[in-house]
Amino acid sequence: TEAAELGLLAAHNQLGVVYYNGIGVEEDKPRGIRHWKQAAIKGHSLSRHNLGCVEHQKGNYQIAVQHRMISAKMGHERSLNFIKEMFKEGHATKAQYA
Repeated sequence: TEAAELGLLAAHNQLGVVYYNGIGVEEDKPRGIRHWKQAAIKGHSLSRHNLGCVEHQKGNYQIAVQHRMISAKMGHERSLNFIKEMFKEGHATKAQYA
């Protein structure tokens, strides 16, 4: 928590994972998402990818693609692979993918 308070992006990402999934703490998805958003806004690609996963699970495919495109442009390969899958499933358009 102290590292996150100091602004370390990886710490925000890890706290997001911990709270979102309830690892060693009571599950608190909104708190986990807040940590991911704080890191994503400052350029943490994995946090941005995680936000895309959350939106995909909610069925918000448009927002999921947006998060994953940003993450993919930052070099996050898993985001690129997810975008390819979303395209195949009809959840992403060629215009978004290009």
